[in-house]
Amino acid sequence: MKTEYRGTARRDEYGSRINRQHSPLLAYGIPYASILLGSFLPTLVIASAVPLVPPLGLMLLVGWRLARPGILPVWAGFPLGMFDDLFSGFPFGSAILLWSMAMIAIEAIEARFPWRGFLQDWLTAAVILAAYMFVSTIMSGGKVGGAMIAAFTPQLLLSLLLFPIITRIVARLDRLRLMRVRSI
Repeated sequence: MKTEYRGTARRDEYGSRINRQHSPLLAYGIPYASILLGSFLPTLVIASAVPLVPPLGLMLLVGWRLARPGILPVWAGFPLGMFDDLFSGFPFGSAILLWSMAMIAIEAIEARFPWRGFLQDWLTAAVILAAYMFVSTIMSGGKVGGAMIAAFTPQLLLSLLLFPIITRIVARLDRLRLMRVRSI
């Protein structure tokens, strides 16, 4: 059955899916661009004595890796962590090491537990975020104690509460990434 599409083109009900392909620029660029933007955004917030802004770049990296396991290779933690090191204020190399270790940990969890649900993904992200915040604070010269834990607890809680929103953003970006364009 032929239908009119906005009064100009005549297509059948499946015509929008035939003769179209994914845009390589969108398919490969959106995950990396969103993670790089997430690493840059916390620098735009007003600085305070207590860290409150969650590590958005790492949250997006974990969100993309958990949502689409094959889209980011395990080694992607190295260059993305290097970019984050330029803006985070932590010593250079800390995000390179910790993001690479996070990617390896997610790969090991996926190998051990190929079935996953949202609760397991949230728990995985919680452990990775807590370990990242704790180890990066120690690497930057912070002294382990009650004051340090009290300082980064609000940031950790905000990160854990924002992770479902980050996964929704990743899902929306994934839909944009998989848009089809008309081939010529």
